[in-house]
Amino acid sequence: MGGMHNIENMIAAIAVAHDLKIEDEKIKAAVSSFKGVKRRFEYIIAPSPAGEGRGKVIFIDDYAHHPDELKALLTGAKKLFPGKKCTIIFQPHLFSRTKDFADGFAESLSLADEIILLPIYPARELPMEGVSSEMILDRMTNTNKKILGKNEILDWIKNNTTELLITAGAGDVDTLVEPIKNILIEHN
Repeated sequence: MGGMHNIENMIAAIAVAHDLKIEDEKIKAAVSSFKGVKRRFEYIIAPSPAGEGRGKVIFIDDYAHHPDELKALLTGAKKLFPGKKCTIIFQPHLFSRTKDFADGFAESLSLADEIILLPIYPARELPMEGVSSEMILDRMTNTNKKILGKNEILDWIKNNTTELLITAGAGDVDTLVEPIKNILIEHN
């Protein structure tokens, strides 16, 4: 698992376990066996030890749907894989959250080398006038950015080379994970 936030979480868990007088050996065993949480820096295609074959492409899925979470995700991924071009496919979740955090989303997402935004996933909300993924796109400092519909993403994946691909968001972006994985395995 990557990211300083995961290291910090593990340190906190160890401290609590130690405070509860859990034996050191049991704490060590729990830490070494922890496999992570689904959709939190989850390797869909993990790096290979030798960097060959499937491991040339790394694919991570994450539930990040707040600017701080995206910053932690992208910072962690880029630190783990400094030589890889980082592409993120992000689906904003909720019109109200997009409106409130558009500047923060733009700043965090601009950390990636390439950004693809999906339209906002509305969940329980009705559309808000003037609030769309373009709000984020227009505020980004990174110029390597675009908005694509979910139906366009798979064609984009087929026709473009990715090295470090991240899907993120709390909407239904996770429905793209398996089809993207299949394309990446087939084309790499």
